[in-house]
Amino acid sequence: MTAKNAIEIEGLRKTYAGGRQQVAKEALKGVDLTIPAGSIFGLLGPNGAGKSTLINILAGLVLKTSGRVTIWGFDQDINPRQSRAAIGVMPQELNLDPFFSPRGSLEVQAGLYGVPKSQRRTDDILRMIGLEDKADAYARTLSGGMRRRLLLGKALVHRPQILVLDEPTAGVDIELRQMLWENVRKLNADGMTIILTTHYLEEAEEMCDEIAIINHGSLIVRDSTKALLGRMDAKTLVIHSEGDMPDALAMPDGVTIDRRADGAVAFTYRRSETAPDAILDALRQAGVRLRDVASEEPDLEDVFLDLTRKRAEA
Repeated sequence: MTAKNAIEIEGLRKTYAGGRQQVAKEALKGVDLTIPAGSIFGLLGPNGAGKSTLINILAGLVLKTSGRVTIWGFDQDINPRQSRAAIGVMPQELNLDPFFSPRGSLEVQAGLYGVPKSQRRTDDILRMIGLEDKADAYARTLSGGMRRRLLLGKALVHRPQILVLDEPTAGVDIELRQMLWENVRKLNADGMTIILTTHYLEEAEEMCDEIAIINHGSLIVRDSTKALLGRMDAKTLVIHSEGDMPDALAMPDGVTIDRRADGAVAFTYRRSETAPDAILDALRQAGVRLRDVASEEPDLEDVFLDLTRKRAEA
């Protein structure tokens, strides 16, 4: 593929028809989105925002109502087989046949995608996901974490250019989480595009190059992770003083004060309105002797809550 985008979505809509005494539900409301090839891209949003519908449309599991979807250069309507072959999905649900072994599951999955036996990488995938020693055990005997690893393996059998991870670390232990992210970074380094949905915003902040946030079926923001964090104007100075901080402090307008349990006092201000030196000068004028000064930047959770709250109020 010569295009720079792994996925291009234009005007994507999905409406679920209502049954008796139920109104139709518009799950996606004209979403436009591009995902760069070779990136780790975060797709975030609260429950019911439309993320799962979008992923299922990409995977070919749900038919869109209208719009255009191009996956790795293949229009989903014109070349459905090629577009589906370009993407692998690690679902959130543990949908495994309990009577297949990991080896058997990978072989069957490869067969469903038409991968010739001579081109299958079953042993390599089992080694990568750490299930070599469980290769021939029944899936029903595997722990929850091992089953999640197997879901990742199944998503990789046909060598997709794009890998979708739908809440991959929900309810898993730290060891499995670290193993998963190590594999994801290796796959991305080899050129695979990764799309991640997660409720753990610190994961998205650490892993993703770019992020899109969906709410109520609409795309409310798409930007680089760095730029999203930069949108938050709030910043906090955390001050430890020599001796007790005075109860009454004259601060510039808009500065809020929070006295923390460890004795520190946090001064939150808007960078566009107040300079940190103005806060420090006010403290010195109040006779406060500074022992330690630290700053805190907003994290992705702050951005997420701020953007979704603003959209809800609009």
